Amino acid sequence: MVFGERAMGLLEAGLAGRELVFPLRAAASVLGKSEAGPEIEGVEVAFGQPDVADVLRAKGLRWLHLTSAGFTRYDTEDFREAMRERGVVVTNSSSVYAEACVEHVLAFMLAQARLLPAGLATRCANGVEEWNALREGSSILLGQRVLIAGYGSIAARLVEVLAPFRMEVVAMRRRVRGDEGVRVVGVDGFDEELAEADHVINILPDNGESRGFFGAERLGRMKGGAVFYNIGRGTTVDQEALADVLESGHLGAAWLDVTDPEPLPEGHRLWGVGNCFITPHTAGGHADEACTLVRHFLGNLGRFERGEPLLDRILV
Repeated sequence: MVFGERAMGLLEAGLAGRELVFPLRAAASVLGKSEAGPEIEGVEVAFGQPDVADVLRAKGLRWLHLTSAGFTRYDTEDFREAMRERGVVVTNSSSVYAEACVEHVLAFMLAQARLLPAGLATRCANGVEEWNALREGSSILLGQRVLIAGYGSIAARLVEVLAPFRMEVVAMRRRVRGDEGVRVVGVDGFDEELAEADHVINILPDNGESRGFFGAERLGRMKGGAVFYNIGRGTTVDQEALADVLESGHLGAAWLDVTDPEPLPEGHRLWGVGNCFITPHTAGGHADEACTLVRHFLGNLGRFERGEPLLDRILV
């Protein structure tokens, strides 16, 4: 991505004494990729969103650090196998975005529980029917049940943040390790949990296994009145099926920070669903984001040079 003056100064200071190579055309944002080019050839460490084919050709590469939490374009078996064979470590920036994403989804949850969209849109007087409906319809999170699809650094931080609400939290991940600190199920046990959850939070990445994961059948299995949240990737949800269950009244609401495509075109069905609320993929955003990315990379660089384990390791 293109860094501002402050972040670039921080990067250059942190890399003093090392050769710094830039792509001819950098990615416009942390969600984009750099255009293909020969600049990566010969480097040992790459930081950003380099073209996949360029990475595969970079025989001297030892470590690739991505400026995003998502890594869809690199999440293929061919790429994984190539990195394994060459011993290239791949890390991402999940921990940079974890706090912002967690606070975003918590804001979603609180806004839904306290009926903030409806409350902010009315000027009713105390005691009238609309006022009573808002008070009686508001809920508290205390003791409710949460199901998280996708357990990584964002989910781990979310579990910590939800602790004061004493909610019952269950998470799902592809490979259960047993050290997650919360009850975790595999994909085969996920559907059984859907019927019991008051809140289903989707943090799944985009890959061959997750695309369309939340289809009509799974959305239909959710508990009546439950709320669906997506801060993962829009491709993991069948949006027509989501619109169906929302309009039918089966689900209480949906809060989405990601869609497919982004942004949704004008006239898309979800824009007209009254209990669907959409933010434009801003959950991970926060002040001084670029500098936080650089500090995270430089911290990992120190670990890399000392031979210590790297943070946010995703491959090899």
